[in-house]
Amino acid sequence: MGRPRKFVEADVLTRAGETFARQGYGGTSVDDLARATGVGKQSLYNAFGGKRELFLKALSAKTAEALALVDEELGGEGSTPLERIKAQVLRLAITFSDPAPAGFFVTKAAVEMADQDEEVARSALAAYEQLEAIYRQCIEDAQASGEVDESANAGELAAYFVALTRGMEVLGAAGVGRARLTGIAVTSLSVLPVIHAG
Repeated sequence: MGRPRKFVEADVLTRAGETFARQGYGGTSVDDLARATGVGKQSLYNAFGGKRELFLKALSAKTAEALALVDEELGGEGSTPLERIKAQVLRLAITFSDPAPAGFFVTKAAVEMADQDEEVARSALAAYEQLEAIYRQCIEDAQASGEVDESANAGELAAYFVALTRGMEVLGAAGVGRARLTGIAVTSLSVLPVIHAG
C-alpha cells in the first residue's frame, strides 16, 4: 500500500500554474516545479504523470479561476452592465501594465504552444469561447436595460472584447505602459453603441 499524499492537489496546481505562467512551459523544469510546489519530483510524477500532464491540469485550474473572476466582474450587482464592462476593461489596463502582470494563463500557453500542441489549442479555444459567452451575456444585459442599442450584434461585440483584452495582455507583456493601455481601453469602449438618455 502506497504512502498517503502529503500535499493538497489544488495548492500544487496553483503554484505550478503560477510557475508555468511566469516562465512558460519550455522555461520550466521539473526541478522548478518541485521547488515551487514543495513536492518532490518523484511524487509529482506519481501524482500527475509528468510535466506535461501537470501543465494541462494547472492550465485547466487557472483558466477556470480566471473565467470565474471575469464572470463575477461582469455579472455582479450594484452597477449597470455598461459600467461593469468599462470597469473591467480599465482594470485590465492596470493589471496588464504591472511589472509582473497576472494575465490569463491560457493566453501565454496559446502563444507558446497552440501551434505545436493540439490539446493546448483546444483548451485555449474553449476558454476563449467561454470568455466570449460571459461578455455576450453582459452586453445582452446592457441591451435589455436600454444602455446599448438592441439592434447591435452582441456576439460580434463580445468577440471584439475577447480579442481586445487578449491583445492588451500581449502588449502589456511586451512592455507597453499603463497610459497607453488605458488609452486603448477607453478608445475601445466607443465601439459600444451606447444609448444616451435625453
